[in-house]
Amino acid sequence: MNTGCQCGGSDQLTTIKLPELQEILTRYHANKREYLIPILQETQGAYGYLSKPAMVQIAQHVGVPVSKVYGVATFYNQFKLTAPGKHIISICRGTACHVRGSDQILRAFESELSIKAGQTTKDQEFSLDIVACIGSCSIAPVITADGEFHGRLTTKDVVRILTDIRNGGAKK
Repeated sequence: MNTGCQCGGSDQLTTIKLPELQEILTRYHANKREYLIPILQETQGAYGYLSKPAMVQIAQHVGVPVSKVYGVATFYNQFKLTAPGKHIISICRGTACHVRGSDQILRAFESELSIKAGQTTKDQEFSLDIVACIGSCSIAPVITADGEFHGRLTTKDVVRILTDIRNGGAKK
């Protein structure tokens, strides 16, 4: 079995011990490809993202090349390959939010944070994500910041929200 990481890593990654991952893997029979996605989901739940060492160990456990694990992880939007920031901001891009200017809100966050959607700031403080729909169309455009909803936003609200987060909490 080829476990050389096709995602920029090396075989040395297999020596890293990930206790939470070992616990997850014990719940799934070895060499069963059908467990790949549930294992990836649980691993991301435990760590917040899928690290290269985790993908190597998962590949070994389910009996597939690391490139297959990487392929699945990059195919599905739900999986993250980089550690999330301390604060996660999700911009809704559903129809109601789009019509009411969520693209402007997104651009304002990108500008203020100096990152693009899907990225994390260099200081690991903020991650900026796009979601298809938050389900709060009546207060569009809407975002969540650390799980708190902020609606009826304008670009002027972006600086206030970031300041509130930096000062200890996302206030509505």
